[in-house]
Amino acid sequence: MNSPDFRYVYGPVPSRRLGRSLGVDLVPFKTCTYDCIYCQLGRTTCRTTDRKEYVPVRDILVELRQKLAEGPAPDFVTLAGSGEPTLHNQIGELIREIKRLTSIPVAVLTNGSLLWMPEVQEALLDADLVVPSLDAGSERTFRHVNRPHPSIEFEKVVQGIAEFKARFGKPVWLEVFLLAGVTGLAPEVGKIAAFAARMHPDRIQLNTVSRPPAEAFAHPVPVKQMEAFAGMFAGKAEVICEQGVAESELLSSAAVTDGDILALLSRRPCTARGVSTGLGLHIAEATKRLQSLTERGYVFPLRKSNGLFYEMRRGT
Repeated sequence: MNSPDFRYVYGPVPSRRLGRSLGVDLVPFKTCTYDCIYCQLGRTTCRTTDRKEYVPVRDILVELRQKLAEGPAPDFVTLAGSGEPTLHNQIGELIREIKRLTSIPVAVLTNGSLLWMPEVQEALLDADLVVPSLDAGSERTFRHVNRPHPSIEFEKVVQGIAEFKARFGKPVWLEVFLLAGVTGLAPEVGKIAAFAARMHPDRIQLNTVSRPPAEAFAHPVPVKQMEAFAGMFAGKAEVICEQGVAESELLSSAAVTDGDILALLSRRPCTARGVSTGLGLHIAEATKRLQSLTERGYVFPLRKSNGLFYEMRRGT
């Protein structure tokens, strides 16, 4: 086994927000407009605003057809993955092709940095759900937390998300990622909440560090504090956190291949519990599989203060 069976499509994985989500990668690993200090994938290796066809749409569709044929059907086909999906200049065409291929709704998870561009707004109009991010309440904090490409301006990002929401006409959920001692402070949350109110999202979801971040100084906000912060946002705000998988959702061990585990780990480090939750695999089976993959050199364990994480070795 030199690599996962699928290069661009992974899952489906259980998601608290999207049910069973079939993920699609549109850009090479860590090609992004941001270099967020909290990113679970590590530091950005290609920080850019250049939009182009990073991976062939036809190849993505081949994999997607194969995954959908395997069943069972996911609740969403989700364009997200290992970087910023709106950097792919054919994302609109891909969404339209997916809609021709299946009736399963299409979600786009984006950092929102390019939504001020009319062509990006136009490209996402055929999606069923768009989830942009807002992690700061000022230009200064934006530069510290998201470390954007130098050409990206905070106010333009905020205005772009607001303009897209007004134009889209379908659900837009705003994700807000908070960090202890940085944005996880009442005055900072208040600033973010004020900007969020300008965007009129259908839902606001608060998140914090749960996996090893790009920078060791990015720390999680306690759940109780997160719940208190949720009350500072107008409209419906909820705290997003990883949860276990119900026994009824567990798959048989034969339904989850080693390639599925590697595909998940190639996009985010996970604990054994995280693999269990992410792939619907029993915790004992997940632990056994991870031990085997470690012994064969495909993954390596990494001890952090919040648990033992497993990462895929690049080039395996």
